[in-house]
Amino acid sequence: MSAVPGSAERRPLNDLASIKRVGRDSVEPVGNDVSGWDFATANTSEIARSRLLSIRGEPLFLADWDNVIFIHYQTDPQELQRCIPYHLDLYDGKAFVSLVAFTMRGMRPRFGGSLGARFFKPISSHHFLNIRTYITHRAEPGIYFMQEWLSSRLAAWLGPWSFGLPYRFARIDYHRNREHEHERRGKIEAGASSLHFCATFDANDTVISPPGSLDEFLLERYTAFTQFGKRRRFFRIWHEPWRQVPAEIQIATDHLIHSTGRWWLGARCIGANYSPGVNVWMGWPHFIGDSATVCSTGHESIL
Repeated sequence: MSAVPGSAERRPLNDLASIKRVGRDSVEPVGNDVSGWDFATANTSEIARSRLLSIRGEPLFLADWDNVIFIHYQTDPQELQRCIPYHLDLYDGKAFVSLVAFTMRGMRPRFGGSLGARFFKPISSHHFLNIRTYITHRAEPGIYFMQEWLSSRLAAWLGPWSFGLPYRFARIDYHRNREHEHERRGKIEAGASSLHFCATFDANDTVISPPGSLDEFLLERYTAFTQFGKRRRFFRIWHEPWRQVPAEIQIATDHLIHSTGRWWLGARCIGANYSPGVNVWMGWPHFIGDSATVCSTGHESIL
């Protein structure tokens, strides 16, 4: 499969049976002078931490992301690129879209203590489903949210105006099968569309993704790029590397993803991962100017 013109691509450097080492074109990154090449090393999480903290005032929020299910699709890169306003990031010439289901708990400002936590309590905990793909902007690898659904109406209203996130409200139920400890089910319903899935895994065998592997490419992402109207933004996050395990996935209904573009017509599900979760730092949203430079001296108003 050939790369999409203008897209970035991870290129295999060694023909290894179990782990593919990959690199990136070296171009000036967004924000500071950490090169894109560094993100192909085992220090991805620590580099992301340094990058986030390189801007004064970061991070903005703290939260826990619990019981995370990643469901991965491979799709045609040219068809997917038509749906995405940023350049795709390809792995060995292949494009991917992932569904990520999780529960966010205890979101609170970094500063403000118990008072800040009480103020944010109405939107501090809720279920999420996001559909994301993998992009790069000036050699900084990241994700682009094609659509997101969450179980809080208030948070769904705030997301587009603050971070440029494509939030929508949905009725979401995530639960563990009482008879099978390592089985989780999800039901997301938004209007007449829905997604129902069942994931089975062995939570005792979680590991960190090997550097250069497809799992690392799909999971270890620390920058999100958004577009709301004509405004482009990005924000960074940090957490410890995902401890994850492969999951067997069964999808009963998937009408919900059809609203995100025609990429799904030729897509195929290639697998899934489960993680018990991470503690997350979430950064401020920053404007991306017309010249593709970061306007990070001033923060947008949130809430």
